[in-house]
Amino acid sequence: MQHYAKKRFGQNFLVDNSVINHIVDSIHPQPDDLMIEIGPGLGAMTKPLLSRLNRLNVIELDRDIIPKLVNNCVFSDITNKEKLIVNQHDVLKFNFEEFYSQQSRSTQQPEQKLRIVGNLPYNISTPVLFHLLNYRHLIQDMHFMLQKEVVDRIVATPGIKNYGRLSVMLQTYCTTQALFDVPPYAFEPPPKVNSAILRLLPRPQYDEQIDNFSHYEKLVRQAFSQRRKTLRNTLKETCTTEQIEQAGLSPTQRAEELSVSDFVNLYKTIN
Repeated sequence: MQHYAKKRFGQNFLVDNSVINHIVDSIHPQPDDLMIEIGPGLGAMTKPLLSRLNRLNVIELDRDIIPKLVNNCVFSDITNKEKLIVNQHDVLKFNFEEFYSQQSRSTQQPEQKLRIVGNLPYNISTPVLFHLLNYRHLIQDMHFMLQKEVVDRIVATPGIKNYGRLSVMLQTYCTTQALFDVPPYAFEPPPKVNSAILRLLPRPQYDEQIDNFSHYEKLVRQAFSQRRKTLRNTLKETCTTEQIEQAGLSPTQRAEELSVSDFVNLYKTIN
């Protein structure tokens, strides 16, 4: 039975095999990897991942699609029935810490970190990325299909138009890399936008300097709240002109001119 994409879940199913193989090759899964796929849909990436893994956990919210996912994966290889573990769950409420603890006990490999992949729905991509940042200490790497515009913003550098809150937050906690673009015709139904593959590698570079994620995120969000205004104006409720200068910045600078290290220095100065 055909499964139609549901708008409320932001579903667009990947169907182009050459693109699928390119993505999986870029992920380079190894048999013993502790991998989680977010939003597997009908299993376009799930099947080739299963062929290279001993086990694959997936997180899928749409309960109607799960039987079709399982059937698609098992039909081609009956051994996938034991290798595929489906978690019917909202990823934004999924406790990766608890999951990791359970997996570490069962595999007896406490040093092994999570590898996370997925075709993220466009309507929740940013909340999912921010949710995962809370678990970055458990994660080896992340590979996501996202709207190209979002990927361009994530990897943007200071001084260009699409550099903003998302750029700073993701680059503070991860090394970011845009791998390649994916055209609309690779999906069914075709989205109205281009997509791209993003690689994120969590890094602890600033972990000791930022002791409160939410306070740091609030500072970055406030700085970019009115892009054309200077730091003196956008941060007047957050810090003084003297504190901005103490961080080695000019109160007349705009947020888009600041590097990640500038934001970290500013955070340290006012906290």
